[in-house]
Amino acid sequence: MNDLDSNSLAGQVAALQRQVFLLMLALIVVTGSLVVYLWFQSHEINKAIAGTRVQVQAQVQSYDKKLPAIKNFIIELNGYANAHPEFRPILVKYNVDTNAAAARK
Repeated sequence: MNDLDSNSLAGQVAALQRQVFLLMLALIVVTGSLVVYLWFQSHEINKAIAGTRVQVQAQVQSYDKKLPAIKNFIIELNGYANAHPEFRPILVKYNVDTNAAAARK
């Protein structure tokens, strides 16, 4: 009977060892899959960021090209507001900086 218990116990230990080994193998496979997935997502995000950076640079360059015209328009609005005081509340309503435009002349 003692021999039967030791065989049963040895069998249980062997089964547990196999189970632990299979679980560790599954953990390695899942971890590897997760690493590959996260690397792929990182790669895709970096490509999207690069594309967005190009678009933002194009928009900034477009704004920089139009900036002198915008400044001139604000100066003209302030000139009109000086000649027509009833127009000044409109500039105030839309937060047009009247002092900065006058300083740029």
